[in-house]
Amino acid sequence: MAAIMGFFSSTFGYILNAIYNINFIKNYGVAIILFTILIKVVLLPITIKQQKTMKKTAKIQEEAKKIQEKYKGNQEKINQETLDLYKRENMSPCSGCFSSIVQLLLILSVFYLVSQPLTFMRKVDPEIIKTYTEEIKAENQGAITYPEINIIKQKGSQDENVYINMNFLGLDLSDVPSGNWGNIKVYIIPALYVITSIISIKISTKTEKKKTDVETKEEGSADEVDFATQMNKNMAFTMPIMAVMVAMVAPLGLALYWLTSNILTIGERIFVDKTSKNNEEE
Repeated sequence: MAAIMGFFSSTFGYILNAIYNINFIKNYGVAIILFTILIKVVLLPITIKQQKTMKKTAKIQEEAKKIQEKYKGNQEKINQETLDLYKRENMSPCSGCFSSIVQLLLILSVFYLVSQPLTFMRKVDPEIIKTYTEEIKAENQGAITYPEINIIKQKGSQDENVYINMNFLGLDLSDVPSGNWGNIKVYIIPALYVITSIISIKISTKTEKKKTDVETKEEGSADEVDFATQMNKNMAFTMPIMAVMVAMVAPLGLALYWLTSNILTIGERIFVDKTSKNNEEE
């Protein structure tokens, strides 16, 4: 697993470094924003397909419920009819798994990349990283959470090989909020990240609620509780809490990537929902 993550992180690192090295950029924060936009654009077809698959799957699941009720007690018949349903709709029960795997790989790969920028982005000699890490550990008399981030902070001004311009709008993207409690500026990006996470979840739950309300009216089952909708409601409370926890212990560079990704995701969902609505009306 680590080898796979290393491959993708290294590949993304070439892209991020190429953006960073553009003469009029030379800024880690700007490079991360442009990198995030580029990745979103490349993955947009997959995202649109995933949204359409989710909507189609929801409709199929409603039909599957009717099959279960109709052939209750005959599991073999239920399985056969359900399989035939997926065949008629030209859908696989595993549809959407590929896009989910891609998203997971992306999240983990970018985490590796942003937490180890000297290895994956700047391609610094491992021996140099090892030497500086040991020096910093000795100076701090113990283990350090993000060795390469600390190398950039403490050694970057002395050695251009390990220097990355982390100054973004007055913020040091190498800072970790949990290690800088006295600096109020480190909470700006995490706070914006949490806010955009809440907005993103609200948009998702609102879309799901509209779909459920329509289905409920059509089926005349007002008392039926949709499990997926309930899960989305729970996510509206739990996800922001998880977002706070992660954003507080991660370097601000990672939080900036997530913030930018959230903003773009909100735009994506609005665009995809509007496009799908227009297609349905046509």
